[in-house]
Amino acid sequence: MRISRASRFGGVTRVPGDKSVSHRALIFGAISRGESRVTNLLASADVRSTRDCLERMGVVFREDRDGVRVIGKGLRGLGAPARELDCGNSGTTMRVMMGLLAGQAFSSRLVGDESLSRRPMRRASEPLRSMGAEITLAKEQFAPVQIHGKRLHSIDYELKVASAQVKTALLLAGLYADGETVLRGAVGSRDHTERMLPFFGVELEKSPGRLSIRADQELSATDVVVPGDPSSAAFWLAAACLVPGGSVEVEGISLNPTRTGFLEVLRRMGARVEEQVSVREPEPVGTVRVSAPSGLRGTVVRPEEVPSLIDEIPVLAVLATQAEGRTEIQGAEELRVKETDRIEAVAVNLRAMGVGLETFEGGLAVHGRQLLRAAPIRTFLDHRIAMAFSVAALVAEGVTEIDHPECVSISYPDFFETLERLVR
Repeated sequence: MRISRASRFGGVTRVPGDKSVSHRALIFGAISRGESRVTNLLASADVRSTRDCLERMGVVFREDRDGVRVIGKGLRGLGAPARELDCGNSGTTMRVMMGLLAGQAFSSRLVGDESLSRRPMRRASEPLRSMGAEITLAKEQFAPVQIHGKRLHSIDYELKVASAQVKTALLLAGLYADGETVLRGAVGSRDHTERMLPFFGVELEKSPGRLSIRADQELSATDVVVPGDPSSAAFWLAAACLVPGGSVEVEGISLNPTRTGFLEVLRRMGARVEEQVSVREPEPVGTVRVSAPSGLRGTVVRPEEVPSLIDEIPVLAVLATQAEGRTEIQGAEELRVKETDRIEAVAVNLRAMGVGLETFEGGLAVHGRQLLRAAPIRTFLDHRIAMAFSVAALVAEGVTEIDHPECVSISYPDFFETLERLVR
């Protein structure tokens, strides 16, 4: 894919359905009683992996013009899969399925592609084992994941890492455990599960630093409208700040407070950001308008902010190259174990474009402003690296070449078509 410097950027657009909400809508619908309809489901490879796994356990999905209907099997209605469950490239699928499958009355095996098979699964397996789950990992860390389902017992567990995937896995396992499962500690990650489970009729107790769920609660089918993905919108919001005179309006996106950290950072950097909420339950949804009339300035992203913008950090690093002063991102160690080592991937490509920067275990620092020069971009088959450096290409001198652009299908299949429309 070849991308040239843009002379303009702007317009009104929508982005695909939120990936996190899409995964959860399918899984919760699958273990509900009755039929759920999911509208604006993200049509991506990751979400397809979740659907394929559920289909192999007997869940029926029916397409109609309004979305996807999920014919629920009830809490204990899933069937033993005839073959292994392929999670593709989706860490969400694998980690959340570990929690769902640990308490089933059958055994299962989760596999993934080469990239997923290098990502850590112990963070989910260890607390699940403390609930009595029988889980075997390759080299005690990686997929394939072998699970021998059994009745679980409840735990009072302190989360060490702010991971929405692990938190969701444990809450699902709690439905199949005896008594009450309590989670403490780093529970402040994305809260889509905590918002959506009550929408399906599950009672959760929530207080600062604490979540609890009772076992054996049946889910009731409901209809879910998936909001637009704010992590996908971030690429257009960043482009509007980078291209001189740029502005963009993104409609129908999630404005969940656990997902809007990027908007707060844009404001600190000097961008003009307007939000208008139109729907409030179960997820706040609305419109965001962004422009940067007076240029950008550097900022510090603190560790406590990282969970709310973890997927936006690659494009934030691109923004930092065009901001006056120093931008530093701290406490982002999680990026080292994403689809690729995203800190290293960002550094490799920014340096190829002529940018000087510092990297450290938990982040990076960039002094701006720096001239970007077109260069061959290595995506490392990571969708967010591909999209972040497609945005960088809009302000680089020359023609930038993106390798393996097809990897954007993981989360945003129409990314390049939308990019072409917004730069015209």
